[in-house]
Amino acid sequence: MHYHRIPHSSLEVSVLGLGTMTFGEQNTQADAHAQLDHAVAAGVNLIDTAEMYPVPPRPETQGLTETYIGNWLKQRGQREKIILASKVAGPSRGNDAGIRPQQILDRKNIRMALDASLQRLNTDYLDLYQVHWPQRATNCFGKLNYQYTDEKLAVTILETLEALAEQVRAGKIRYLGISNETPWGAMRYLQLAEKHDLPRIVTVQNPYSLLNRSFEVGMAEISQFEGLELLAYSSLAFGTLTGKYLNGAKPAGARNTLFSRFTRYSSPHTQQAIAEYVALAQRYSLDPAQMALAFVRQQPFVASTLLGATSLAQLQTNLDSLDVTLDAEIIGELEKIHQRFTIPAP
Repeated sequence: MHYHRIPHSSLEVSVLGLGTMTFGEQNTQADAHAQLDHAVAAGVNLIDTAEMYPVPPRPETQGLTETYIGNWLKQRGQREKIILASKVAGPSRGNDAGIRPQQILDRKNIRMALDASLQRLNTDYLDLYQVHWPQRATNCFGKLNYQYTDEKLAVTILETLEALAEQVRAGKIRYLGISNETPWGAMRYLQLAEKHDLPRIVTVQNPYSLLNRSFEVGMAEISQFEGLELLAYSSLAFGTLTGKYLNGAKPAGARNTLFSRFTRYSSPHTQQAIAEYVALAQRYSLDPAQMALAFVRQQPFVASTLLGATSLAQLQTNLDSLDVTLDAEIIGELEKIHQRFTIPAP
């Protein structure tokens, strides 16, 4: 395993991290603990979760992911070896579990959310606490067609940042991050932290893959000049970049087979792009998933790539992507496909 120091922090994270949103839905607690054991044995030290998990979110399962991780930490006693990251949910977008009666990013709700996460996780602190998605009604989760509104925010970014700073001062959070954010939102967090002498955000967790390179449009420049690096999620695009869903295939037990809501990477245009990426991998005798993960890992703005798997075999295949380095020839071929299918699934 290789490790990377996140700028403006003392966090040295494994370049491959473990995403956990299947724990409690597609994965039992025994499955979850087996994945955690396997990942840590391979050198993974970044474990990412969220109060909302598992996904798809349901009131009956909300918080189970953190509970499974907390039980593992209690049994294994490896807290000091782990960089543990979680997230506080923003306002309901009609597809989450209704976590709190007032799901907003104010002082009261952030304190409630954090304390509940810490209890489930069996820990006194988080190494990284992230705002899962913005308070404002901006575009994220693949939404396009930005709508101008006269929206008056119930909670401003400054109020959210001040609430998070309070928990940093209390010793419950080491560092702050954002997720599913825009360039404007990221810069606003940075500007407000500097202006008001508040803790700065050190990471952004956004989707990034061969199918969704929108991070390169505005966020990559912020990453370079502000040192705000990416924790990349959905780098296999819900598993579609493995090729297992091509030609209408519905593998038993797979996420897109079980849950009809996951349609972000299902358009005909996107399927054409996937077919070309898979064919390219096969032409160079590469595993399609490993090629896709290696592409993400090699980007200069990526601090760590979060792996999501429902089996140990999938997890090992993803971990083995660390041994794959894409040379200039393959990168050139990937760019040719990207020119024909530019961000087919934002």
